[in-house]
Amino acid sequence: MALGFVRPARPGDATELARIQLETWRVAYRKLVPREILAALDPDTLAAHWRTAVLEPPGPRFRVLVAVEQGAEEHTVGFAAIGPADADDKVPDAGAFTELLVEPRWGRRGHGSRLLSAATAHWRDDGFSTALAWAFDQAPATINFLTSAGWEPDGARRALDMADVLVPQVRLHVSLTEDVSRPASDEAAGG
Repeated sequence: MALGFVRPARPGDATELARIQLETWRVAYRKLVPREILAALDPDTLAAHWRTAVLEPPGPRFRVLVAVEQGAEEHTVGFAAIGPADADDKVPDAGAFTELLVEPRWGRRGHGSRLLSAATAHWRDDGFSTALAWAFDQAPATINFLTSAGWEPDGARRALDMADVLVPQVRLHVSLTEDVSRPASDEAAGG
């Protein structure tokens, strides 16, 4: 396991968050997300989105967390965006990931586990009793990572319409009131 830590994102991280999102989506989701969607992703637009998410979150329980690998230099290697679950999820007192990514080349070094641990601590501090995550059902790395950490599919499914292609997702959940302390195998999306 690599040396690393998780910290709150800063506005200056926005460009790096956009780069990580683009790289991870283009590698990990290239067979799921239509090519025209991936080609149309604009780093400047994504960076502006992440800058706003850091500077002006929609509420106090929304956060962007950054995973950093330490070595001769520090590298931003992944991130998580968390907050309350969407009302459409119809799960009371639930926190949720809106994004959980570790750049593929930095995967399997403990960064996903550190992000998961930090997110869990924030959700518990915010009084959530459950956490949710939507994962592409054709992206086994994310599903395997979360289930190895004690998360389970809860039967909810949806499909995202991406350029007239329906991309199916499965929802996973975990109780935040129980001690889910078994280590994850650190295969966050793309890593």
